[in-house]
Amino acid sequence: CALWCPPGYTCINSTACHCSPGFTSLSGEIITSPLDSCEDINECGPPATVSCGNNADCQNTEGGYHCTCIPGYELASGEPTFRNESENTCQDKDECSSGEHHCHNSTICTNTVGSYVCHCRQGWVPKPGFQNKQNTTVCEEVSFPTWMPPPGIKSQRLSCFFHRLQHLRGNFSSASVQSTIQDLIQEVGDLLEGPQDLENLSQSEKQYVATNLLLGLEKALRWLGKALPIGAMTFSSSAGTKLSLKVQEQGYENITLIQNQTKMLLTWDTVHESGDPGPAVAGLLSTPGMGKFLAKAPLVLDTVEQAALNETHKGVLQEIYHDLLSEVISAFISNKDPQNLRHPVTFIFQHSVIPGPREKVFCVFWEHGQNGSGHWATSGCRMVGTKDNSTICQCTHLSSFAILMAHYEVQKDSALTVISYVGLSLSLLCLLLAVLTFLFCKAIHNTSTSLHLQLSICLFLAHLLFLTAIDRTEIKVLCSIIAGALHYLYLASFTWMLLEGLHLFLTARNLMVVNYSSVNKFMKKLMFPVGYGVPAVIVTISAASQPYLYGTPTSCWLNSKKGFKWSFLGPVCSIFLVNLVFFLVTLWMLKSKLSSLNSDVSTLQNTRMLTFKATAQLFILGCTWCLGILQVGPAAHVMAYLFTIINSLQGVFIFLVYCLLNQQVRKQYGEWFKGIYITKSRSEKYTLSSKTESDAFKYSAVRSHIADTECN
Repeated sequence: CALWCPPGYTCINSTACHCSPGFTSLSGEIITSPLDSCEDINECGPPATVSCGNNADCQNTEGGYHCTCIPGYELASGEPTFRNESENTCQDKDECSSGEHHCHNSTICTNTVGSYVCHCRQGWVPKPGFQNKQNTTVCEEVSFPTWMPPPGIKSQRLSCFFHRLQHLRGNFSSASVQSTIQDLIQEVGDLLEGPQDLENLSQSEKQYVATNLLLGLEKALRWLGKALPIGAMTFSSSAGTKLSLKVQEQGYENITLIQNQTKMLLTWDTVHESGDPGPAVAGLLSTPGMGKFLAKAPLVLDTVEQAALNETHKGVLQEIYHDLLSEVISAFISNKDPQNLRHPVTFIFQHSVIPGPREKVFCVFWEHGQNGSGHWATSGCRMVGTKDNSTICQCTHLSSFAILMAHYEVQKDSALTVISYVGLSLSLLCLLLAVLTFLFCKAIHNTSTSLHLQLSICLFLAHLLFLTAIDRTEIKVLCSIIAGALHYLYLASFTWMLLEGLHLFLTARNLMVVNYSSVNKFMKKLMFPVGYGVPAVIVTISAASQPYLYGTPTSCWLNSKKGFKWSFLGPVCSIFLVNLVFFLVTLWMLKSKLSSLNSDVSTLQNTRMLTFKATAQLFILGCTWCLGILQVGPAAHVMAYLFTIINSLQGVFIFLVYCLLNQQVRKQYGEWFKGIYITKSRSEKYTLSSKTESDAFKYSAVRSHIADTECN
């Protein structure tokens, strides 16, 4: 053989060599030059020329290859290698049974497909820096967390409580987690049920103690909960303190906990800490006795809530105080950062008290300060909705929560109050005089006067009810009835205005044919069904669809929610526009008629005067409610004054325009006053005559008596 043949060859003769199987050269299989070499063929690739099958790897060797099962798998035959896919019998290797695992002695090995995990024993938790269910997990036994009493508080009852906690801590073992939690809940319940000398502490000291109890409980239960088995558990004390706990593995979409009258809803992502494959813990603790310590704690509203309250009562908010509507509940999860949750937690509170006038429900949490005390706060929590006895809250952090009902006193604008009472009283007097005039002044009895009479009656009743009952919000049902009655009476007033405009329009149109009687007959048939029937239909539909929107916390009027005020403003605006068209068309018709006839025709002049008066009346009554709509923004205060002044003088306007400025009414007033004067004069004359005759009789009797005496 040739002496220059390279490694991995087969000798052919003295001038040529042949590469062995599993090797190749650049010149081909036959090598004739000393510069050529035989190179190993990599059958495993890439590209691979052989296939080992599933759960196996190809291993290249010098001049060949073999297949091996991937880590965590082994051949059924127990052989270390095989040649091709047809010989592949790789199956999962149970490292835990075979002892090939590397789990720490503080963990338990659990076989998985292709591998294994090491998880903590029952009652054990991963050491700091380690995660559960990893090959490198190292665990330590759960211990009762340190819980120190609040410094500076002198209380025998509190000292006994912490002495018993030390006893629980000393006797604690990982096997007794559930019994320890039960004992802890019982001790807390007993403390809150019978606080004894704790009741003698000052308010700040009570809040200090409550903060310590809430934080200590939350820390202890979060830590001890990690040692509980998978599932849901409930613990309760004889005093009413209750705890609902749920421990569950990854894969569940959400968690729901219910405790007494509170429900908590949260997602798995919220509970579970990122990167931790272990079970998650969520708990909801109800402590009924905690309210005695926290009921009088201050309430701090966030900037949004405070701004909304100030905007509602623009500068007249006087004082806010609050009551607890619900029990104090504490929520905790295994997440180490419960103050910055990825998804909000939903709480549904049931409470027996329904908020009344000048009362608002707030979702609050207990925010502890650096000095160990705390206060109720609303930042990070918002009220999603409330209805009667139920309130839904959402919070982006966890703590101790409750529902507060804030009572606020509103200082009324004294000037507006005086203007309203004086103006409405004057308006009522003028409306009463107008009604009496329309009833007893026969000289002006006609269809127009009937319309004025009904309008005055409706306005009189509406103003009287407004003046005496607008703020009777104590009884909700009565307030709703008052709001409904005001709704009806004010709508009826505007409806009679519409009929007045229609009557003037028809009168002016019929002047062309001098046909007055048909107008009067038509209006007599139409006015009462329309004047009182249309408002009744509108109010009935509104009350049937949304009866709870009659009445607000501050007044017996229509609530602005869901646009309910437009059940009044919509018809009012429509009537205002229709009447405006009626009056403009009437004026145009009268102008064209006056240009072709003698301007001294009395009917035309009266109709024109009535049209001008009715137009002025429309703007007085209509503009009042337009100003009411415009009470928003910087000009709200000015609009409120204008609304109050014009609204309170409506009766004065009607009496002035339709009575005092009417020549026939003034003449009738003159006759009435003249009759009263004559009657009074006759009465005085009769009284004087009677007195003179009496004196003469007495004088005659005296003279007769004297004469008789002298004769004797």
